[in-house]
Amino acid sequence: MVANGRALTYALVSAKAAALAAALAELGIGAGDRIAIVMPNWSEWVIALLAAAKLGSTVVPVNPRLSYHELKYQLRHAEASAVIALERHHGVDYLQMFEDMLAELPDLLYLITVGGEELWYDDRIFQFEDLLSSGAGRDLPSVKADDTSDLALMYTSGTMGKPKGVRLSHRAIVEMAQHGGELLEMEPADRVLAMVPFFTLFGLSVLIGALAAGATLVLQDEFDATGAVALLQRERVTVMHGVPTMYSLIMRSPDFDPAAFPSLRTGVIAGGAVSEELVRRIRRWCNVQLAYGLTETGATMTMTRFSDPADKRLTTVGRAIPGVEIKAVDVVTGALHGPEAVGELAVRGPNVMQGYVRMPTETARSFSPEGFFLTGDLGIIDEEGYVRIVGRRRETIVRGGFQIYPREVEDQLRAHPAVDDVCVIGIPHDILGELVCACVVPVEGAVITGGELKAFARDTVAEYKFPDLVRFFDAFPMTGSGKVRRRELERMVALDHTAMSSAM
Repeated sequence: MVANGRALTYALVSAKAAALAAALAELGIGAGDRIAIVMPNWSEWVIALLAAAKLGSTVVPVNPRLSYHELKYQLRHAEASAVIALERHHGVDYLQMFEDMLAELPDLLYLITVGGEELWYDDRIFQFEDLLSSGAGRDLPSVKADDTSDLALMYTSGTMGKPKGVRLSHRAIVEMAQHGGELLEMEPADRVLAMVPFFTLFGLSVLIGALAAGATLVLQDEFDATGAVALLQRERVTVMHGVPTMYSLIMRSPDFDPAAFPSLRTGVIAGGAVSEELVRRIRRWCNVQLAYGLTETGATMTMTRFSDPADKRLTTVGRAIPGVEIKAVDVVTGALHGPEAVGELAVRGPNVMQGYVRMPTETARSFSPEGFFLTGDLGIIDEEGYVRIVGRRRETIVRGGFQIYPREVEDQLRAHPAVDDVCVIGIPHDILGELVCACVVPVEGAVITGGELKAFARDTVAEYKFPDLVRFFDAFPMTGSGKVRRRELERMVALDHTAMSSAM
């Protein structure tokens, strides 16, 4: 592992993880307990994950950018027994924040901090390095855990509502990460750039996939395009994973020069809608694979392969990972579809979650009678098993009786040279039911009007799909995992539209 220029061998990381596990066991943390990790992609994150696994404990990856109340909600909901957290970051005093929070989290027994602060005496607060020292050389307790035990409690990004806690087993995460690595033909000689946050299942799978292959893991604390380009070059990265936004920003970086990192060969692009044009641009310098997954179903449940036909690698998210079944379900009757029909994608296999924590009703509602998890995504599965995503079931816009899948319109509008990013949403309307609103982030320096985009749409999509409204943004509200917060965007546009209508 390479972190901030420092290299750590597998043996050293394993020894540190064993020492931390022994120290945590001495504090009474063991099998079944939940350990929250609140920090960027630091080496301590990896050590904490492996220590928890050695204890049979469950990790709760948490976005360090959450607000005080969001953080308190997740830790309380998860019933975390211990938190391993950074002390200070981006001007935030996490040590003080957690001290204020301890009294409001009855299940939280210990806070382990990462940093160089001089701590005041508290029998519930320990420093990470002190625990490594105290646990070195100690024996670990025997652990009764198997591949069905929870490895992680992951919180969904909450793009369509409140985040939910998803229980994922060792097998669900590790087996899928291993299969993904095999399809990328990863081997110990590979050097994998970890720029996707570990608090997302995508990022966690990048970490575990690299470990499963015996590869070198190159950490980027937090994503920034300039830093990523520098790491690609300096660390001779061969495999790079990311969401579409990351690839776009890297290509816009002033230091971007593919000739400077000739070792880069492949990676996965996932975690959001990606246009065919963007895939073409990326594959000129990195032969990426497209993948599809959810927090509830494993980061990679379908993926393209190097051997796939060119059109399938461009227009689909590939076929199911070995051991995974995917079907399309009729959104009206709930019956399983045949091929080539739009339906809600449903998945069954070892990759699927154990359930939503403390939400038995929501868990039961999320599965079909046949035991398939209902993803909420609309898609088409062709006769060869290739999956094409159409959009989210809850995002479907109904305008004048016509169903409109936002992604169809988004893909067409992204082809306009002045459009950097676009998100199509529905706005309530008294007569038509909903209006189609195109929210657009223009390319820097571009001059474009709503009228021009509407005219462009008339040439590319059916009449009933034309955007009724166009709204321009400098940036979209995003989740920590790089997805657009659609509900927040819908509220912003609806309020603006209501105000304009009232003024008129």
